[in-house]
Amino acid sequence: MYERILLPVDGSDDAERAAKRGLELAQTHDATAEVLHVVDRKALALTRTSDEKRRLRERGEAALESVESLASERGQHVTTTLTEGNPAAEISEYAAERDADLVVVGRQGMTGVGRRLLGGVTEQVLSRGDVPVFVVPDDDRDPESDDSFSRVLLATDGSDPADRATPHAAALAANYGASVHVLNVVDLQGAGGAFDVGGLESEFVDRLEERGRDTVDRVAAEIDATAPDVPIRTAVERTTSHRGAADGIVEYVAENGIDLVVMGSQGRSTLKRQLLGSVASTVLRTVDVPVLVAQRRS
Repeated sequence: MYERILLPVDGSDDAERAAKRGLELAQTHDATAEVLHVVDRKALALTRTSDEKRRLRERGEAALESVESLASERGQHVTTTLTEGNPAAEISEYAAERDADLVVVGRQGMTGVGRRLLGGVTEQVLSRGDVPVFVVPDDDRDPESDDSFSRVLLATDGSDPADRATPHAAALAANYGASVHVLNVVDLQGAGGAFDVGGLESEFVDRLEERGRDTVDRVAAEIDATAPDVPIRTAVERTTSHRGAADGIVEYVAENGIDLVVMGSQGRSTLKRQLLGSVASTVLRTVDVPVLVAQRRS
């Protein structure tokens, strides 16, 4: 599934934490790991002397060397690249040029009333590229632990973007010896409108749940066909939250001890606006476990 994994780093603790997870993913999947640091062109423009420019580049080299050292301790080989430009654009272009199968980045935490993804680079990488993105939370547990991933959640609504995530969930579960939970959330708020949740007829809700069951059964069958040894559990859950399906996913993660969420994006039109309003955005900002977002290329 993964032959080349890209690890962008900026010298922060969040990026190093994500790089550790990326190295572990590369080792588990016998993939090549490539480490990239982008010297921000805006930062370079603010420098006044050649020494300041040199220090910026040295900081980037130090970030690359740090991950290289981590890889060496694990007996892994990595390639490192230092470049300049807009970080998100360079990461996306590099991933495309190198035919990367996965980009592993840090979530970088929450900030402000809007609880945006910090820094914006992660958001922009999600919005720009077609390569699947593995987002590592601030408190991701040590990837060296024996039970790194034991329960993988595949959230699906039966759409084409959601279906792109199915092969990733199957491959990750197979490689980690994990089970897959296939979840469909029936969004009663979205189905009935913000002021009509109580007015939905039971027959209509039953049809929504039946469609959800058909969806999870179909997806489960697809996983079983490619990864027959992977235990599969299916679930259809209702939610009346104003945040819709995302809250149903978040609740399921907490109640079922999920270690990794795999889901499709909602397409570029939604993600371009800082993921605002999308199910993927809310899940990314809320859960405390890694989230793999399968992009168009998948």
